[in-house]
Amino acid sequence: MSTATYELLAASSHALNVTIAFIGGLVIAGALIWAVRMGMRVMERESERPHADEHGRLPTTGAVHEEQEAREPDEIPLAADGSPRLMPYQLHHSGSRRGEDQNRRRWLPGSSGAFGSGGPGHV
Repeated sequence: MSTATYELLAASSHALNVTIAFIGGLVIAGALIWAVRMGMRVMERESERPHADEHGRLPTTGAVHEEQEAREPDEIPLAADGSPRLMPYQLHHSGSRRGEDQNRRRWLPGSSGAFGSGGPGHV
């Protein structure tokens, strides 16, 4: 084979690659256009968004603020010696009650810190 044949094969292969890449680009662009049109049709079928006057409003008393309280766990009653143990379905639903002491617990100075914090630990 001569050099001219190799050049002809290389040129035809290059043109074929460019043509295939162009057709592939057209297919991808067509798929993207189809996806956008399909999304627009789906959005047209959805219900309308609420108008400004349909949104919720603050109560007349103002904004509702967060409440914070200390809770204590309910103790599980011990079964009598001869009675069978209590099953979960026999207990009431509330797992805690309002605590008598509503002061927040604070760390004591000099008590332990988190692991690796460099604190002295329990003293």
